[in-house]
Amino acid sequence: MIVLLCALVWLDYGSEVLPGGNVFGIIVVCSCAMIGGKLVGLIKLPTLPPLPSLLGMLLAGFLIRNIPVISDNVQIQHEWSSSLRSIALSIIVVRAGLGLDTKALKKLTGVCVRLSMGPCLVEACASALLAHFLMGLPWRWGFILGFVLGAVSPAVVVPSMLLLQEGGYGVKKGVPTLLLAAGSFNAILTITGFNTCLGIAFSTGSTVVNVLSGVLRVLTGVATGSLLGLFIQYFSSSDQDNPVWKRGFLVLVFSELVVLSSLYFGFPGSGEILCTVLMAFFEVTSWTRNKEVIENIIEFAWFMFKPLVFVLFGAEVSVASLRPETVGLCVATLGVAVLIRILAAFLMVCFAGFNIKEKIFISFAWLPKATVQAALGSVALDTARSYGDTQLEDYGMDVLTVAFLAILITAPTGRLLISFLGRRLLQKAKHQNKDEEVQGEPSEQV
Repeated sequence: MIVLLCALVWLDYGSEVLPGGNVFGIIVVCSCAMIGGKLVGLIKLPTLPPLPSLLGMLLAGFLIRNIPVISDNVQIQHEWSSSLRSIALSIIVVRAGLGLDTKALKKLTGVCVRLSMGPCLVEACASALLAHFLMGLPWRWGFILGFVLGAVSPAVVVPSMLLLQEGGYGVKKGVPTLLLAAGSFNAILTITGFNTCLGIAFSTGSTVVNVLSGVLRVLTGVATGSLLGLFIQYFSSSDQDNPVWKRGFLVLVFSELVVLSSLYFGFPGSGEILCTVLMAFFEVTSWTRNKEVIENIIEFAWFMFKPLVFVLFGAEVSVASLRPETVGLCVATLGVAVLIRILAAFLMVCFAGFNIKEKIFISFAWLPKATVQAALGSVALDTARSYGDTQLEDYGMDVLTVAFLAILITAPTGRLLISFLGRRLLQKAKHQNKDEEVQGEPSEQV
């Protein structure tokens, strides 16, 4: 099948489908990513869940880059890989926007906002402080790194929490519901903060002009997202054929158009992220009945791009360019930042009706990092390459290295901790139905 696909593409792209071409490289890395994900999924330990497939995809990209014979023939230009990661980032933002639950907003306002914002901001500030004094990064780049690390991975947390929810663990207090609801807010906050810091780091001119420009971009993004949301809402009316599919397709296309346009015109910032979030949120509030269909369309798009995101991110890490002292400082920065995050998450759920065991579980369940880190980890490096500044490229490589180590360490560790601690620290409901399971509240106060 791969040979037939290569022959078909060769008729259109010529040398691009041959070894060393971009199309050939994309086909090979996608195949290796899927094989690596399947192999890691086959590793099963007694009484423990399988390791996340994204770990195999990440390692596949790492091996492709660092095996000499393969790396010489499998090459993808930075412009191609950057565009593919940008498309994947737009899909992640749309998924986060669709994941905003208005019912959860009303029921879980206090503790959900604290859990989604508190640990993220605390870890971002702690990482910036550690990166500045340990790794020698400027403050702007320290906060870029901090927001890269601040996100929790839906690809790890959501499946694990759904398994616990099906088993009845923690549903009486609504622990799974709380973590699932807070995940979307956390991803949106992290991506918005990252893009804001990225725009500041590469801006020129006075500080006042840069701040005003950032505010203008935010307002423009909010207005554009609202207009696009209204357009999609009324363009695909219910009397048309397959209006839900048209709406899902328009949401996906407009989100990619907004993100890619901002990069093409050189306007990195939070405006395009807020635009995409608002556009997706409009669809959630207007068509609640068909939300699941639209989510399935976006999930299929993510299924197609997920292997590319992780394998391309892993392929950015070269062993030859890593220095032992740099890796050691990156691990130290990551370790201290994660410990501070765990403590912050514990404090954020205090006075919310949880017992000590549930607080400990929530703190460790808010640990895994993968999806957002893979999408954002190399964005700063790609931006630095476009400026041609070797010093900025070194800063970008440090950010990428920490993000790579964060996925490699916290994704499998978090998956195992959620499964292991969930069955030991959370109370299992003896008699429950599905309505009680879904509607469980995190505290008596809420």
